[in-house]
Amino acid sequence: MNEKIRNVAIIAHVDHGKTTLVDAMLKTSGTFRENEKVGLRVMDSNPLEAERGITILAKTTAIDYDGYKINIVDTPGHADFSGEVERIMNMVDGVCLLVDAFDGPMPQTRFVLKQAISYHLKTVVVINKVDRNGAAPDRVLNDILELFIDLGASDEQLEFPVIYTSAVNMTSSTSEDISTQVYGMDCLFKTIIKTIPCPTADLEKPLQFQPSLLDYNKYVGRIGIGRVDRGTIRLGDSVTCIRLDGNKTSFKIAKLFTFHGLDRIEVDHVDGGDICGIAGLPDIMVGETVCPNNCLEPLPALRIDEPTMRMTFSANNSPFAGKEGKLLTAQNIKDRLYEESQRDVSMKFEMSSSAEAFIVTGRGELHLSVLIETMRREGFEMQVSKPTVILKEIDGVECEPFEDLQIDVPSEYAGAIMQLVGARSAEMISMNEENGQTRLVYVIPSRGLISFMNTFMTLSKGYGIINHSFKEFRPKINKAIGLRQAGVLVSTEQGVSTAYALKSSEERGTMFIGPGVNVYEGMIVGENKYSTDLAVNVSKTKNLTNQRSSNKDTTVVLKSPRKMSLEDCLDYVNTDELVEVTPQSIRMRKRILNTAERRKYEAHHEEEYQK
Repeated sequence: MNEKIRNVAIIAHVDHGKTTLVDAMLKTSGTFRENEKVGLRVMDSNPLEAERGITILAKTTAIDYDGYKINIVDTPGHADFSGEVERIMNMVDGVCLLVDAFDGPMPQTRFVLKQAISYHLKTVVVINKVDRNGAAPDRVLNDILELFIDLGASDEQLEFPVIYTSAVNMTSSTSEDISTQVYGMDCLFKTIIKTIPCPTADLEKPLQFQPSLLDYNKYVGRIGIGRVDRGTIRLGDSVTCIRLDGNKTSFKIAKLFTFHGLDRIEVDHVDGGDICGIAGLPDIMVGETVCPNNCLEPLPALRIDEPTMRMTFSANNSPFAGKEGKLLTAQNIKDRLYEESQRDVSMKFEMSSSAEAFIVTGRGELHLSVLIETMRREGFEMQVSKPTVILKEIDGVECEPFEDLQIDVPSEYAGAIMQLVGARSAEMISMNEENGQTRLVYVIPSRGLISFMNTFMTLSKGYGIINHSFKEFRPKINKAIGLRQAGVLVSTEQGVSTAYALKSSEERGTMFIGPGVNVYEGMIVGENKYSTDLAVNVSKTKNLTNQRSSNKDTTVVLKSPRKMSLEDCLDYVNTDELVEVTPQSIRMRKRILNTAERRKYEAHHEEEYQK
């Protein structure tokens, strides 16, 4: 059985086409019925994944090809979800390293390949998007080879096969010549079977199983997904889970399933070397070992990345609380955060000093904003604070997370971007210019990337591309980094915004709202052109008189307000502000809504704000 199994992970930088490639592998292998309707990027089952075109959680599937079972793990490409990639290396015997034929290796390519090399996994290089304008597969292949050498790959690891694909067109070839592309992924399947070894698992020895991924089901609780390291796991078996702290818990295998296409197939047993999911222990954790009651031999624990960002989730207490959502209370929020923590090992939460608020930690802004957006769509109302980095004490020194940062920008904007990044205590590693494009590589405190994107996109006129990934903890820089410098326009009244009031307010800065919007006192309605906050009345109406005005028919012409997405708002707010999130609206507000009270508080705490 082992000889007919291949376990492979698809790894790549974000947006290089991993999920599209898995799509092509599923659709051209005969996994789906001819009359079965399937969409694009079928592995991105979460609505947010489909909308954003990113994979948030790793997913497992399997196909049958020429008598072989190929288990495929589709991994996230974004740096915030890199912890999933690292744990998956323990489940597979090889990887398909996917690289864009135009972009070449990117920061996350380096991270995922480094993990594969450190686990001594066999690699099949897939150069994707060979039909893209400007594609240069020969240059990209040289860059990949240099990356392998730079990461200390062995001579054996340098002997990797190369497949050229256009995943979106479902074509592949062993030649870089685009005219040799043929429909189907046969050459990729054959290369995987030939290159990637079968799993080494002794079926005669006692069971060892270690979850590398988690899923959650309201009916059976947590589901541990991983590879059976040895032996055979059977439905109904009474087994022991060796915890990460060494404690032991006995339980019964209540559900056992493997994967095929988009389906989970319930089975009565799974042999060593295969990938499966088990249920029966509601709090099973990644890295724990499941084994027979009479043979307690734990596997080495898996490393789980520590959270680097934290923010506060609290019940909504604005004047508009309860008008748009169904799930409003702190208990609703707590229950949902608990459910998410059962599924996502990189996310944790704890009670704050307030009974209505929770401190939520995660791997980055995107990680946390995806959770907020998901909850918003489920009917939650809440308030969230600005994300802040988690500090860590190492050898008595307070340290903060640093990241590798790569910026690609048209050369005409490079100077302004360098000035922006330099002001955030970034250290330049390299700078290269080619064909009017400049690539800047930095090491920057994670704090420096908070509130960064808005300014970056403005300075680069929307043409800049940014990639970053966690590097290490370093001693904290004693400098205020990542706070917004501009002041805001804050509403003084509750009511409905009018064109008449907005016309005078927009002279003071940039508006975030148009006419006809419900506002309340303390709500942020725009950005001031100066660094101080300014209180404005945007619901003021024109006084009516019995005098006929010569310009009464003049239409008020307003500038288009700046549209702010959830990520924009999280980036934008400062520490004295909150983002109010409901199923229908995203608003920014001051923590203290009353104008007089806020001014009094700010006068007494001016020094604290400057810090």
